[in-house]
Amino acid sequence: MASLNVSSVLVVLFLTCGAVMATKENDQIIKENNCESKMGLPCVLEAFTSIFNTGTISNKCCGEVVVFGKVCHSALVKRTLENTLFKDLNPAKIIAKSIQTWNNCLALIDSPSPST
Repeated sequence: MASLNVSSVLVVLFLTCGAVMATKENDQIIKENNCESKMGLPCVLEAFTSIFNTGTISNKCCGEVVVFGKVCHSALVKRTLENTLFKDLNPAKIIAKSIQTWNNCLALIDSPSPST
């Protein structure tokens, strides 16, 4: 019986440490890449709404998302999901929307402009 309790404690510690490490890892990525100062607030809000709610993202903000970079984009989405305010959201769905937003913006920015 004591070994079951020790095993339970080890599992809880492992899961807790994993969550803390993930948070520290995302925070470190954000800090090292200076992510929090790469986008203007209006575009941050637009991107956030398109990923965490329902909405679209303008061409201008797509340009900022792409310049922001995939590393910063992913790290900030993951860090946001770690916030207890968003505990009721489905992480897989949010990650999928995040990837979709990134891919749509990348395609938009990479596509040639229509000739006039």
